[in-house]
Amino acid sequence: MRTVGLDANALRSLQASAGSNPRAAIAETAKQFESLFMQELMKSMRQATLASGMLDNSGTKMGTELLDSQLAQKLTGLPGGLSAMIARQLERQVGGGEAADPHPSPLPKGEGVTRSAPQAQVWNRLPGASRAENFIARHSESAEKASADTGIPAAFILSQAALESGWGKRDIRHADGSASHNLFGIKAGANWKGAVAEVTTTEYIDGEPRKVTAKFRAYVSPEESFRDYAQLIKTSPRYAGVVEQGGSAQGFATGLQRAGYATDPAYADKLGRVINTTLRLQRDLTT
Repeated sequence: MRTVGLDANALRSLQASAGSNPRAAIAETAKQFESLFMQELMKSMRQATLASGMLDNSGTKMGTELLDSQLAQKLTGLPGGLSAMIARQLERQVGGGEAADPHPSPLPKGEGVTRSAPQAQVWNRLPGASRAENFIARHSESAEKASADTGIPAAFILSQAALESGWGKRDIRHADGSASHNLFGIKAGANWKGAVAEVTTTEYIDGEPRKVTAKFRAYVSPEESFRDYAQLIKTSPRYAGVVEQGGSAQGFATGLQRAGYATDPAYADKLGRVINTTLRLQRDLTT
């Protein structure tokens, strides 16, 4: 099988995109290699099964090659194909990682993390970041400040915000569609004097999910949401046990559920899995 080189213009384009969007460049490189492989594969199959005829000439050969090229392009980039395998291998080699672990390992009891310096500047330099990575980049500094106020590791606080907001996708919104910036799903009780967003949400009553209308606190920014969360956790007697056990992921997750932060009976397990994903993302992206 002869070696086929990439078009010079395409190669320069890939080199340029690699600097601004490495993941897109990896995906495109993988597709290029798969296309070349498919073209060579079909050529080899033709040579092995078809004999040269008297009517063959340079024109018919060119037409055959163009047809093979078009077929190769149609077969390239299919889900689960060769390009996906190549892309995954290239991402591992350059230190990339997936946004979320589809099968996260169980969270060991008593697992904890050591609080480190803010990482916001590191995350913000990552091009082509996923939703989860962008969420970490956007809110790492605020989580560090909340961590300093409460003593709870920033990764745990980030994970709870990610769980409550679906990594920022499920924002609680006002009737006019504007954002409430309530990343922690904190409801507006009788003592709340600030703005309010009233929405339909799911609550578990006697273990059964039901749709109810509830009022939630609204903020002028996500940073204010983190500050209010830290104030609530630090000053409310209801969450004293959470602060005491907040150094371990298991203690933090189960403490919140026992304190009734959410009515979902599986809240601790769900939060544990998100913490697992957050820790893995931070580990992968800093190595």
